[in-house]
Amino acid sequence: MDDSARQIEKLRDELRRHEHLYYVLDRPEISDAEYDALMRRLQELEAAHPELLTPDSPTQRVGGKPREGFVKVAHSSSMLSLDNALNEGELREFDRRVRDLLNGARYRYVTELKMDGLSMAAHYRDGRLLQAVTRGDGAVGEDVTENARTIRSLPLRVKTKLAAFEVRGETVMNRRAFERLNAEREERGLSRFANPRNAAAGSLRVLEPQITASRRLDYYTYFLLVEGRPALASHWATLDELARLGFKVNQRRKLCGGIDEVVAFCAEWEAKRDELPYEIDGVVVKVDSIEQQQRLGFTAKAPRWAIAYKYPARQAITTVESIEVQVGRTGALTPVAHLKPVDVGGVTVSRATLHNEDEIERLGLEIGDAVVIERSGDVIPKVVRVHELGSYRKKFRMPAQCPVCGGKVVREEGEAASRCINTNCSARLKESILHFAARGVMNIDGMGEALVDQLVDRGMVESVADIYDLTIEKLMTLERMGSKSATNVLVNIGNSKKNPLPRVLNALGIRFVGERTAVFLAEAFGSLEAIAKAGLEELQQAEEVGPKVAESIFQFFREPRNQELIGRLREAGLQFNYPVVKRKAGPLKGLTFVLTGTLPHLSREEARKLIEAAGGKVSGSVSKKTNYVVAGEEAGSKLTKAQELGIKVVNEVEFLDLIKVG
Repeated sequence: MDDSARQIEKLRDELRRHEHLYYVLDRPEISDAEYDALMRRLQELEAAHPELLTPDSPTQRVGGKPREGFVKVAHSSSMLSLDNALNEGELREFDRRVRDLLNGARYRYVTELKMDGLSMAAHYRDGRLLQAVTRGDGAVGEDVTENARTIRSLPLRVKTKLAAFEVRGETVMNRRAFERLNAEREERGLSRFANPRNAAAGSLRVLEPQITASRRLDYYTYFLLVEGRPALASHWATLDELARLGFKVNQRRKLCGGIDEVVAFCAEWEAKRDELPYEIDGVVVKVDSIEQQQRLGFTAKAPRWAIAYKYPARQAITTVESIEVQVGRTGALTPVAHLKPVDVGGVTVSRATLHNEDEIERLGLEIGDAVVIERSGDVIPKVVRVHELGSYRKKFRMPAQCPVCGGKVVREEGEAASRCINTNCSARLKESILHFAARGVMNIDGMGEALVDQLVDRGMVESVADIYDLTIEKLMTLERMGSKSATNVLVNIGNSKKNPLPRVLNALGIRFVGERTAVFLAEAFGSLEAIAKAGLEELQQAEEVGPKVAESIFQFFREPRNQELIGRLREAGLQFNYPVVKRKAGPLKGLTFVLTGTLPHLSREEARKLIEAAGGKVSGSVSKKTNYVVAGEEAGSKLTKAQELGIKVVNEVEFLDLIKVG
């Protein structure tokens, strides 16, 4: 092995160890910046030596092109669902059946928290992740390998003597990631996920692995199989072996000598479930011995050796006394019901979310009504339905001005959420700064959540523009901020002024204007001033800017507080102009293409380069501005939309002919 190969393998081992420490054991030893530096070094070495690149490298977690659909895969053995026990009596009845079927033999139970997620099987061969398959109907699932590879707690490589094996477990989204995702969806005018399970399932089945990677999924294992059968003699030993191999296993479990211990475990975690970072809806109880599991066998739908003890729904009836509006970190206005205090599962509840105006309308709710509320984890309780109309009722109206900053409130046509469009609104300031400083935006390394929290909470930053007024003296008054750290942050703030206009546009946090749209706007107008002055029709001349995006941009630049922010950023020295590069002449000049499906001989990247070299443009979505759709095998929704709009569809041969003849 030469020196480069040794360096690459050493870096991979080190990164795998830090991934395990961070994502599985929750015991990180290095900072995010140090981890990123190691990853960048590995990426550089692999780029210099592509012949040494392997699929199990930590750099290959997010890869592969967007899919057009999922392939069905049969499971090695059935992934059956469990029967439920809804109370202690039913749990003890399950134990009686086990005792009778085992004819008095001694047995033990393993109790595990029932995580509310999506079951998935992961197959390994020669220690490397080969395939990941969802549960599906229990007999056949869907291949989600490319998406599963993005889950950091799922090892891409395992050191084991087993030639081939399978693990099964639960794909979950923790509460913090769930709330962040819903806030982002509200910001984009999309509906919220109802619960973390739906969010996890939707995230694992999206067609682009990059989206799955951004959702921060987690994977907890509980079965280890070889050729579809348990690999060890007991379930408890299996959990220990999975942990030894480097898989994430829920540590909140217990080996119980009898049903009384099981009942106590269930009661303990029902009382403590709100302390967990993820949602649970009960406890899974399994006979520990695999030999006894085999003796107990199965019914047509479920094993006789396991049961799911389900916690009861935590609901109560109370009265809506008033409704106030809160402003979230993305600027979304959320109506919150103030309730007559009521006990729900041992917790006094006096508020519940109503989400938006449409939800209030759907419920038929007015102030004064009696409602059924439900509490789930540490998420604010929600109103399930109206129980009884009040004798005195008052309709709710969304305010026209932000209750926090007085800025304009806008509700786009066809969207559920109303929102404040003032970037510097104090209610959304922290999130605005984090987005502004993020990698890929203004790239201010070191300005993470901990620092931003202190800057805003201490009043040092009351506007995004205040970032550029920070001094080393101010920063050194903060916790865990010494001279070296403060200097590094200030250097990175200074370097951010060199970022081109598309980065600045993205950083402003204009709804629907991300990295790609920001580039199109900068190319079309050449300056921030021109974009700010443009009318709705003029804005829509930019690539991929339709009426909805244009309206959002137009409204943003007409909010006085945003105009003030832009003025201060100009004074700070940010780049507000963009050299418009004339697209080279060629046979495809002025034409826009969309690529979909798998082409026989060209990758999408190769096709894109050919189009741009010939003077054309490549778009990610089909619209009336699209001239051609290049379709390969397994072309999906983009092909359908092109046919609906009457856009010319060509295959690879026809596409290459266009380049030749124009």
